[in-house]
Amino acid sequence: MPPTRTHDEVDNAPSDTEAEQSQQEKKMTMEERKAKMEDLRKKMRTSTLANRASLIEESTKAKVTARDAARLDRQRKVAETLRQKADAEERGEDVERSKNWEWTIEENENWEKKLARKARRADFEFHDYSQAAQRRYKKDLDLINPDMDAYNQQKAAALGLGPSSSALVASSSSGALIPSQSQQLAAESFYRDSNTLIYGDHQPSEEAIDRVVNKVNLDIDRKGKFHRKRLNEDTGDITYINEQNRVFNKKIGRYYDKYTAEIRASFERGTAL
Repeated sequence: MPPTRTHDEVDNAPSDTEAEQSQQEKKMTMEERKAKMEDLRKKMRTSTLANRASLIEESTKAKVTARDAARLDRQRKVAETLRQKADAEERGEDVERSKNWEWTIEENENWEKKLARKARRADFEFHDYSQAAQRRYKKDLDLINPDMDAYNQQKAAALGLGPSSSALVASSSSGALIPSQSQQLAAESFYRDSNTLIYGDHQPSEEAIDRVVNKVNLDIDRKGKFHRKRLNEDTGDITYINEQNRVFNKKIGRYYDKYTAEIRASFERGTAL
């Protein structure tokens, strides 16, 4: 009598279909396995190409959308300007004058200062090193935001106007007010000249140090990106009539200069046969 199976054994036992599939897989030959692998690779290549095409299409749509948005924005600004001009002409007003009413007095003064500074620096030619250094100094000042509160406090202490400064001392003979010793030291520290002996007592703040470091890093980046095209810096004598001829002569010289150098030198010396 065959042994009976429990319910768990019956549930975990493989079905007839799964058993047949496993037997068929075992019976697959090497050629069939290669064909199946090639089919899987073909499907993988197809899906990869489809994904790439979809990505390119989405990227192109995004670029076109951004370009169209910029174009529509420009058209909207032009249409708004034309509408304002038409409305001003109907009212008999000046367009530029009505536009200028939108600016505050401070903004107008800053704009005029900027135009005046730009006009003063319009001369970009090199005259001498002192003028170049002065221009460089002024450009550096444009990037510096000084701490005016700390400056005003130091100035008030030097002039005896701040709470930190001591009171003025009255003279016994004339009754005139003379600055105290602490105020004299504060004034000497603030208004330093060539005769001042105070040195190395200033301790800058972290913000000032960071500002200087950022300025130095900015100068380094600008110097690394700056490149001026210098013509004929490595060619020596001019043996060409245009840029195309220069490139052609350079290519020819790679192969024949070692043979013609002696002949050219002889011609230049006037000793050629």
